[in-house]
Amino acid sequence: MEIADKILELMKENGVTKYRLAKETGVSYTGVTKILSGQTKHPQIDSIKLIADYFNKPLTYFTDEANPNQANQVPEWATSKDKRDFKKMLEDDGELMFDGVPLDENDKNRIKDMLTGLFWEAKQMNKQARKKSKDNNE
Repeated sequence: MEIADKILELMKENGVTKYRLAKETGVSYTGVTKILSGQTKHPQIDSIKLIADYFNKPLTYFTDEANPNQANQVPEWATSKDKRDFKKMLEDDGELMFDGVPLDENDKNRIKDMLTGLFWEAKQMNKQARKKSKDNNE
């Protein structure tokens, strides 16, 4: 189940409108609308955290299973160099912080999961753009 579906389900169960959700969480109405419509595929973690807190749910309620096995799933088009690049990026052991506060292991793992999806999406878009450019030049 996607993040938007989970939020919509909670809104329905609790009789909450988009306007009320936006007003009471501090997430902009436009932001809420884009998340719920699926226009925002990777919502900002702080927005999801505000919504999770509003519905008294842990952040993982929205992020776990949003993309099952995403962290371990390597696209079939990924080359060995792509895999090495990604592994190197994830193995950087620098301290992660948000607003000057170190993140705990759970938060770090969630961020890694999100980065995984974003990384493979960006890699694929880059490869498609290069292929398109190459095709146009021929």
